[in-house]
This record gives sequence, structure tokens and C-alpha cells, in this order.
Amino acid sequence: MIKDYSNVISKIDLIASKVYKDLQQEEIPFIQLPTRARSNIKFDDRLNVWKYGKNKSERSAKSLDGAYMLLRTMYMVDFIKDMIKANKSSTLREMYYISEGWDLAKFNSQQESNLLAEDLEVITTCMREDFKLRPEEDGARVIGNLTIEEMTRNKTKKKIHCQDDVGDSGYSIPYNVEPEKIEIKSMDADFILAVETGGMFDRLVENGFDTSNRAVIVHLKGQPARSTRRFIKRLKEKNNVPVLVFTDCDPWSYRIFASIAYGAIKTAHISEYLATPESQYLGLTPSDIENYDLPTDTLTKEDIHALKSELSDPRFQESFWKNEIKLQLSIGKKSEQQALAKYGLDYVTDTYLPEKLTELGISKK
Repeated sequence: MIKDYSNVISKIDLIASKVYKDLQQEEIPFIQLPTRARSNIKFDDRLNVWKYGKNKSERSAKSLDGAYMLLRTMYMVDFIKDMIKANKSSTLREMYYISEGWDLAKFNSQQESNLLAEDLEVITTCMREDFKLRPEEDGARVIGNLTIEEMTRNKTKKKIHCQDDVGDSGYSIPYNVEPEKIEIKSMDADFILAVETGGMFDRLVENGFDTSNRAVIVHLKGQPARSTRRFIKRLKEKNNVPVLVFTDCDPWSYRIFASIAYGAIKTAHISEYLATPESQYLGLTPSDIENYDLPTDTLTKEDIHALKSELSDPRFQESFWKNEIKLQLSIGKKSEQQALAKYGLDYVTDTYLPEKLTELGISKK
């Protein structure tokens, strides 16, 4: 499938046209977009994800900084169009360095260029992948009874079985997982298990959890890349099986789950493409620390502040999260997935996960 980029070009052309029209009418140019802050995150009942609300902010040439940002926007729009026409792509890092040739429009930092790329997504409702922009790293890894067909660099299609055709590290998820790059041909599994750490992913693979429990295991690699979240979303859409998220027991890991289930704040404009609202949190939980007598570390000041912040975060308003976060603040402890190794290397696959799956109503067939 060859992607048609004409609609993308039309949308970014509208941005330049808006600035040009303002200048023609002798008005101060500006671009308006939703305020990208937690205070402007609202739950979309139709999409069942968290999206930006009605609050707006402006990028205006009223100030010198605003004028520079609009100038950079014009250069970036032109750069994106050139890439699309030349069938090239660029990493976000490369774009930052390319701006060194943009004279007054060059970026002061990569964070500045990354944020502008996100602004363009918000304004156009396109995704970064539509702009031919990619991150430095690909997505993470997946293993299970799953067959995908990938478009190779030679523009030929190749089928890959994510058990039989890969090693212990699994199939590496590319940065672009849209249909023109990857087609999901078949999946024979009872659930998808998204795992935070590489160590736990490797433990599950070594113990054969994907085969013994008919699971597709996805390594999140910490805070998951957009391609990883999009890949999980596509798997769920293609095969209506439960999506379970298995992370460490700390506030930062809860946010990993939230980004998968509800969407992340910085990508709230495309939550419907990245988030999988049906996702369920499997563990670790503060209750697990007590119920399984797990080794722990003491919460830091930063951990405590983050947990208290999550109590008012719209993504953590269910009673489950309220109770677990309050319990964690009460006991003052956190724990890691690998803490389950206290009981042996097979404990996580022979005891912990089967018990958790039963609690969630997902029994082994």
C-alpha cells in the first residue's frame, strides 16, 4: 500500500497560507492551537480517551520570540514538503541540525524543534509519521504467535512469524507501524501482555510464557515509544483480545500504563490513534507488595510528589487507582518487577502471573 501524502501537503500549506494572508492584510501573524497542559485534558466519551479541551493558546509575532517561532514554522513546513516530494525521511535529531542552515530560523535546542513538530501535529491533525519525521529509536520488541507482513527497504513484502522467524529478542517494532509499512496477517493468542522492562521480557521469553499461556508479549522499553503504543492499538483492533500492562510498582510506571490506556499529555491530540482504552493494569501494585511480601525501596520525595499529583490527574480517577496510590503513600514503599525473583526464576510465570490472570478473569485455556 502506497500512502497518498497530498492531504498532508494541503494541510501544512494552509499554515503558510494563514501567515501569508495575515501579512497581506497588515495584521500581526499568529497561529492558534489547543493549550498543551494537564489542565486542558478532557475525557472524550465518544473516543473513550483523554484529549485536549477547548482552551487555546497562540503562537504570535507580537513578541520577538513568537516571530522567530513562526519563522521556524515556515522553514519546517517547507522542509517537510521537500522530504515528502523526495520520498525521504528525517530523524528529529537530523531536523534539529538541518536548521543550522536556516539562518535566523535555526533552533536553540532539540526540545524546541521537537515541540514545534508536535505543534504541527496538533494544528493539522496529522501524525509525525505523516511528516516523514521519525525518532532516533524504533519501537521495542514483540514475541508470540503473530504473523506480520512488512514492507522491506527493497519495496517488497516479507512475512515474519514473531516466534518461528525471530530469535529470543523477538521482532523489533519499527518506527512506522501504519498499514503501508506493516500488515497484521494473523494472531493466535488469548491476550497481549505489555511488559515494562527488558529484564522481565527476557524472563518471560526464556520461561516460554508466550507459548505456555498463548500470549503475545510486547516489551515497552520503559515509557513506550509512539510506535509501540500504536502497534498495541492495531493488534487490539485486529484481534479483540485483552491488553494487559505489567510494570514496576512506582508512580512513573503507572504513567506508562496511563499512556497506553488513556493517552499521554504531550500526545493528547492523537490519543485515538495511540491509546487502547480497554487496557487493564495487571501489576505490580502496592497491594502486591503486601500480599506477596516483596522486596522494596523507600519512596523518594519525587515519588511522593508524583503520587500526590496522580491523585488529581484525570487519568487516575477510578477507585482502583485512588485506593492503590493512597496505600502506597501510606506504606511509603515501591517495588520492581524483578522483585518477584525473591521466590525463584520461575515464580513470575508459574505463580504470580497465573494468579493475576485469574483475578482478571483470564484463565488458561
